[in-house]
Amino acid sequence: MKFSKFGEKLTSESGILELMDDLGKALASPEKKIMLGGGNPAHIPEVEKIYREVMENILKTPGRFEKIIGNYSSPEGDLEFIKGFAKLVKENFGWEVSEKNICILGGSQTTFFFLFNLLAGKYADGSFKKILLPIVPEYIGYEDQGLEQDYFVSFKPKFNIIDEHTFKYQIDFDSISAVILNDNEGSLANASGSNKLRDSSPTAQNGSDNIAAICVSRPTNPTGNVVTDEEVEKLIKISEEANIPLIIDSAYGLPFPNMLYTDAKPYWNKNIINVFSFSKIGLPGVRTSVVLANEEIIKALAAINAIVSLAPSNLGQHLILDLLKGNKILNISNKTIKPFYQKRSEELVKYFHSVADPSLPYYLHKSEGAFFFWLWCKDLPIDSYELYKRLKAKGVIVVPGNYFFPGVKKQWKHKKECLRISYCQDINVVKEGFKIIAETVKEAYLQR
Repeated sequence: MKFSKFGEKLTSESGILELMDDLGKALASPEKKIMLGGGNPAHIPEVEKIYREVMENILKTPGRFEKIIGNYSSPEGDLEFIKGFAKLVKENFGWEVSEKNICILGGSQTTFFFLFNLLAGKYADGSFKKILLPIVPEYIGYEDQGLEQDYFVSFKPKFNIIDEHTFKYQIDFDSISAVILNDNEGSLANASGSNKLRDSSPTAQNGSDNIAAICVSRPTNPTGNVVTDEEVEKLIKISEEANIPLIIDSAYGLPFPNMLYTDAKPYWNKNIINVFSFSKIGLPGVRTSVVLANEEIIKALAAINAIVSLAPSNLGQHLILDLLKGNKILNISNKTIKPFYQKRSEELVKYFHSVADPSLPYYLHKSEGAFFFWLWCKDLPIDSYELYKRLKAKGVIVVPGNYFFPGVKKQWKHKKECLRISYCQDINVVKEGFKIIAETVKEAYLQR
């Protein structure tokens, strides 16, 4: 059967499809699988107990359950929830926002599909604008969001080698400025890497004329990197000078679930589009996200939502609604969710180094947030996709690094030297997986 160009694009092979397929099959398989590949959060009993109690209270309140399942909300979401969320961020962060600055959508993946295609792609005047990713690796789910091909301009990072087996990515602002602010010989040809890397992007106007928005996740999936406050402030300045929005993907960040293990503060102004998610606070199944942006963006997203899905789901909003009061959701994030992951991260970093061969040139990205480890095997004799297949054959599911570099088209061996590893499963299961990963990596190096 023949599909449209839209159909062909969304049904072709993609990293996010393989990731979710692996996740579904691993969970359904009767065979033992060590699932270190998906983005599913850990099941934290203390948190799940709270959500169960909220649901029980909803069921006990006459007419409330029936209202939740029997009525549509408005396209931008439930007004009571929106007002409660506005109050939460206004009181805790001092942001001057109202219900006109907030829209509820069906999860971050849907949100970024709406946002990227609202801002980037073909314009009526014939121009084509792209999303600038100031640092890669970046979220696997961005790659295939555009309705057209070639939606991203991205930049290779700077490498900060912290110690013998630890490193951190940092934004290369010289390269970004060369492209977006025309500080040097700025053009899109400078992008998708650094000034030393030339891409074959279509010839177009220089500078920000071809950039629709800047987007960064904080903390970053897949690496656990937290873009510093200084870096965010530079991105804010660049976006304002270029008169384009800065999108901050806070699926793992503030205000919830606050999976930040280093000092960092949240940011918002009318040029920033903040995207928050319910998934990583333990509610991935309700598919609910919150967008905080200027009124023009919110109106546009609500209009798209009305056409695509009529209205967002009520369930996620009402599960969280009562927890907005008295900052309960912040307390859950700060006192239960964040400590759970941070403690696990610290323990497992030490454990991985204890089972890995110290003579090998491997590096873990500094764990600053989220719930992933990013393993860089420098000069790996095989590529990371082959390593992924070998691990899969041994029952360990991870994600190869190849998929996390949207916009980088030129060959770069670093793309094929990395793995994303989740540590959300039972800690003993994760440790078992780490041992197999360390052994399999060593076997690969011995092939030389």
